[in-house]
Amino acid sequence: MDSFPITQSQARRIWLHAQKLDTPAPFGSGPEATPAAIRHLGYVQIDTIHVIERCHHHILFARIPEYRREHLHRAQSVDKTVFEYWTHALSYIPVEEMRYYVRAMRRYWHARSVWFTNVKDNDVRKVLTRIRRNGALTIRDIDDDELVEKDHAWASRKPSKRALQLAFYKGLVTISQRAGMLKTYELMGRHFGWQRLPAAASIAQTTEYLVDRALRTQGIVSVDSICYLKADGKPAVRRVIERRARRKELVPVDLEGAGKLQHWARPETLEQRLEASELVHILSPFDPLINQRKRSQLILGYEHRFEAYVPKAKRVFGYFACPVLLGDEIVAAIDLKTDRKQAALLIQQWTWVGKGSARVHKKRIETALGAFERFQLAR
Repeated sequence: MDSFPITQSQARRIWLHAQKLDTPAPFGSGPEATPAAIRHLGYVQIDTIHVIERCHHHILFARIPEYRREHLHRAQSVDKTVFEYWTHALSYIPVEEMRYYVRAMRRYWHARSVWFTNVKDNDVRKVLTRIRRNGALTIRDIDDDELVEKDHAWASRKPSKRALQLAFYKGLVTISQRAGMLKTYELMGRHFGWQRLPAAASIAQTTEYLVDRALRTQGIVSVDSICYLKADGKPAVRRVIERRARRKELVPVDLEGAGKLQHWARPETLEQRLEASELVHILSPFDPLINQRKRSQLILGYEHRFEAYVPKAKRVFGYFACPVLLGDEIVAAIDLKTDRKQAALLIQQWTWVGKGSARVHKKRIETALGAFERFQLAR
């Protein structure tokens, strides 16, 4: 089958459309917009860094201009339409897609075993009994632990915290709500009103799901982009793609500049006539448009650098640089910090990375920064 030639400019528009960054308020404006956005994206990454806004709120705000933090709380704790689990990182995921993660809960939880060193079965039983008898709890509610020395940078001195984490990854408990990074753990069945977890999807069904999710959120896909940080899944994904290509459900794409890296897309995706967006977005460093660096370099011409863990003298963009998407280009990276005492969003460093003429758009970017500041400071 002949490949469909496509320019980087066309690929950018397709990708931005798939990410819902080319349309104002694509999911609406009310509380229902939040689960709709998570359902479309497949997951929204959670991160602990609080230099500006935590990334899960930031990612949602980029696609829901009227987003409010309480909307995510409602989705997780009241309507129970989303849950937390591990994708390539801890993330919010639509509850209707839990079955694709049950196999990991039942069989592959030990992939995170570095966090569970020395956790005893009795420790897990103890915390489960405590939740069953006394109701949902946070780690702060446990004050009778015999503290131990840390053996990992992210470990806790409380054995109960590791036991809760292990119970979480096994699907025995879920995070019923969170206040910042303080998580409340509840029995999975009691939280959702279930007798048992949904039946686990087969490996083949999960592979199909990952391919479909990538096609929906990326538009044009490669095996690498589908299997981000999951290299062991590549052979199965390639077989799904080849089967769909034989059925003409997918078209091979010759993406400008991609060399031998093969891409595919649905025929209807390539038939779209997309205009360049005029929107401005201040993106999270963890936004799904940015987190695959090789892909963003190829299609956007921008390789994101997250430099919070880089020595100061070696930083190029700054400690917490946020990419600025203007239309279909990344034109700047702005190192931001929120001064909560002074109620201000501080610009630590502004680096132009797009075309030189992008400077004429500075006022539009400043307007977007103003809107982002108001969101940052609204509590």
